[in-house]
Amino acid sequence: MSLAKAHIRIARPTNDLEPIKKFYCEGLGLKVLYEFYDHEGFDGIMLGSSTAPYHFEFTRKAGHDAGRAPSDDNLTVFYLPDEAEWKAAVDRMTTAGHASVKAFNPYWDRCGRTFEDADGYRIVLCKMDWKNPDV
Repeated sequence: MSLAKAHIRIARPTNDLEPIKKFYCEGLGLKVLYEFYDHEGFDGIMLGSSTAPYHFEFTRKAGHDAGRAPSDDNLTVFYLPDEAEWKAAVDRMTTAGHASVKAFNPYWDRCGRTFEDADGYRIVLCKMDWKNPDV
């Protein structure tokens, strides 16, 4: 199998699953694909869309401090070239109570909006086609 056809799981730990679930589901519009509890000491959720070639997994282990993002430049970027779709995505985030933050790299402020989850990891809603970035 070629990596070009692979499904991607973006996995990381968190200390608190509920605000993460709210940010990614209510804010980004992702769905809970799977949840698990006390699986070898871990609880977790998988969020995404059944039709997308990726999903996020967030895990929590009792007694373990997951910490925060190591920097303000830890990003996941969603490219939304359609103006109406981009605006709807930004509006969904703000309606869910998530204000945009100033990007560490000013490039992202020029082409979109950046939002930070409860752990300090950032999502960029970028208003462009990823194949033709305006660098």
